Formats: sequence, C-alpha cells, structure tokens
Amino acid sequence: MEQRRLRVAFCTDTLPPIADGVTRTLDELAPTLLASGVELLFVTAVTPDRALPWRNRVRAIANMPFPLYRSYRMALPIARSLDPVLDRFAPDVVHVVTPSFLGLYGVRYGRRRGVPVVASFHTDFVSLFRYYGLRWLEGLGRRLMRRFYNRCALTLAPSRATAAMLERHGIENVALWRRGVSQERFAPSFRSDTLRAQLDGGAPILLYVGRLAKEKRLDYLVAAVRSLERWGLSFKLVLVGEGPMRAQLARDLPRAHFAGYVPPDQLGPWYASADLFVFPSTNETFGNVVLEAFASGLPVVAVNGGGVCELVTAGRDGVLAPPEDPVAFAREIRALLAQPERRSRMGEQARATALTYRWPEVNERLLDCYAQVIAAHSRTASCASAVAPR
Repeated sequence: MEQRRLRVAFCTDTLPPIADGVTRTLDELAPTLLASGVELLFVTAVTPDRALPWRNRVRAIANMPFPLYRSYRMALPIARSLDPVLDRFAPDVVHVVTPSFLGLYGVRYGRRRGVPVVASFHTDFVSLFRYYGLRWLEGLGRRLMRRFYNRCALTLAPSRATAAMLERHGIENVALWRRGVSQERFAPSFRSDTLRAQLDGGAPILLYVGRLAKEKRLDYLVAAVRSLERWGLSFKLVLVGEGPMRAQLARDLPRAHFAGYVPPDQLGPWYASADLFVFPSTNETFGNVVLEAFASGLPVVAVNGGGVCELVTAGRDGVLAPPEDPVAFAREIRALLAQPERRSRMGEQARATALTYRWPEVNERLLDCYAQVIAAHSRTASCASAVAPR
C-alpha cells in the first residue's frame, strides 16, 4: 500500500514577489519539500508572480495594507469560506509563518480540526515598536506574542539568540531551525567588472542589502560613513533595497548609490562585485543577507547583536563592532579597506562558512520537526481517546 504523502498547509502573509528574509526562506523551502514528495498549500495575502514555479499551490485571500509598511499586505481570513479550502486539502500539520490575523486563523483551525500547529519565528515585531514611537505597546505586544506561540505545538527559531529571547519571554517548546543559502544564486563567480565600473570609478565598494527602514539602524551606518568621509577614505557606498527611509538617506548620504529594489535572482552580481558587506542591524533573528554575502566571498562588517553575531566569526569571515559605537564600526571598515590581503583571506573563509549552510540539510531538519510534532499529537489523541468515558 502506498504511504500517504505528508500534507502541510502554510499560513503566511508574505510570498514572492515580495523580497525579504521570510520569502527567501519559503522560496527555497517549497521546491525542496515538493521534491521530497510533500504536498503543500500556501494561504496568503499575496497574489503570486506568474513565474513562481509552485504558484498552483497558492491560495490568495482578501487582504489590506499593513499599517507600518504600505508595500506589505495583511490577509483577512474568514473561517466560513477558508475552512472548506483547508478541509479539502486535509493537512497533517499547519505551519503558521506570521503572528497575524492569518496566523491566528491557522492556530484556531488546528484547534478546531485537531491538527497540530507549528510556528516559525522570523521577525521580532515587538522589538520594532520603539522605532515607530510605540514603545509603550511593548508590554502588551509581548503578552500577545506569548499567548500566540504557546498555542502552537512547536515554535521554530532561526538562531540560538532568538530561541533564548523567546524563552526569556515565556514561550515554551522552542526548537532550532536555521536557514541556508543558495550556492547557485550567490557565488564569487558572479563578479561583474561592468557593474563595478558603473558604480565605483575604481574605489572600493561597501554594500548594504536590505530594507531602508529605521529598524535596520541605518542612522548608525550614516554616522559611520560620515566618520569615513572625515578621515578622507576613498570608497563607494551602495545600498540595494527600498523602504520608507530612502528619501532621508538620499539627503544624508548624497555620495551613495541607491540601486532600489533588485529581484532576488539578480542579487548575485551585486554581492560578488563589492569589497565589503556592511550591516548595522541588531534586530535580525538570523541574517539571511549575511549568508548571501558570505556565499559571494564577501567579508562582513556587522554589529554584535541579534542572530547575525552567530553567523560572523570575528577575525575569520568578518568583524563585529559594538552596537552603540558607529565610530568603531567605521574603524573596522577602514582597517579592512587598508588590508586587501586580509580582506581576501576573510572572503575565502566567508565562502567556506556559507558552504556549511545548505538548504537540503536545513529543510530535512524541518521535516524531522514536523514528524515529531505529528507523532506527539497522535500519542496525545490516542491517550485522550483511551481515557474518554464510554
């Protein structure tokens, strides 16, 4: 008898073509799971791009703009119309990706249907409140976060630092599910002399890739760049990404090159053509862009905080500056720009680090987590049935 395929229903407000760490993860995860024979259904706020290979596994539902980021959408699930969709799919496990209306729907659906729910933690939204004048909401946010994730059978954290943070805030049943990086999309071989010529005129290139937003601590990067300029260093800062800070950054960094949005499958040459990757954020739960820089043979200057500090081994594949000292960050950049041989050695080590983060192994870990949760749920259901009054 043929064994029934594992069926996983994802509740996620974001999917490609939106470009962020969550969609990068799902874009790598879906093909791996499908190749392993897993049946997938994505319930989302996003209408998938026609080029997405697994777009027939996506069910887009009613949505609204996310208040803080108008380019993002929030799904508005209605149980009476969505329940039949999931019932027909008959998931073995529900995987909630965002703690939103849609994530809450996924948790409640699992409760109603007796299906185990797994959550993956990608962004610490509560820590972002302070950047938008909402620090007073942090206590409530932490309580709601604890209530949401403790209704899931398992919460998957991408780094030890994030797992420890979740446990400090009272979240139980936390496990580690790291991320990988595509060796096909990111490699030193994508270096483009043509792109460099368009950008630098011979000066070393400092690259930042990510959202242009307050929580990325780009004011820290601005302060560091001003120090470098005062010291008379020759360099070109290149920022890849979009976000609400773009206009302000253009005023603060008039010599920088703003590339705007670059599709994920076209990022390889931007990384490989740079000399250093500079990343000031301390709010990353993991740091996908750091791994992409590593895979491209690019040493990283980062800040000692969040998930990034677990990726960077200081002095080997990058350096870590104190989180409140942009002048120290600038000094680290200056030192590496002055030592091309050291920079080259660190780039080689960065590539070696990236090779240890392979998506197939990462996603096998996720499948193991699903199996453990389903088995534990089955045992609990069997025990409940055995003790039920007859």
